[in-house]
Amino acid sequence: MSERYQRLEHTADVMVKCNGSTLEECFENAAYAMFDQIVDVKRIDDVVERTIEIRESDDCDRLYAFLSELLFIMDCENIVFDSFHVEFKGDSVSCIARGEPLDLKKHHARSEIKAVTYHMMEVDREEPSVTVIFDV
Repeated sequence: MSERYQRLEHTADVMVKCNGSTLEECFENAAYAMFDQIVDVKRIDDVVERTIEIRESDDCDRLYAFLSELLFIMDCENIVFDSFHVEFKGDSVSCIARGEPLDLKKHHARSEIKAVTYHMMEVDREEPSVTVIFDV
């Protein structure tokens, strides 16, 4: 568990709730939580940078697309991330993600996340917080 997110009880998959002072920070913390389930993020050095741009009309769609894009980059380019700077611009999410190529000897594998799910996904602009389930 981390102060950036809390892991919630779920029968088969990984469910996290992420808080922040802004919704952008909640998205950052959701990305951090996702990678923290995959590897020990404290071991990641910020030597690679990727810019992600997502445009969706709804908060849940934006969160889903954002996290799915990060997972896609990890799967295709073998990069793990630990640092995220998210900005909202209308219906767009812009993120600068930093990390490094995956090295299982260094990063210590935890769980394989197969996908981000819509099931029980919540985006609360008032609190602010996000809740998401990762299919493992």
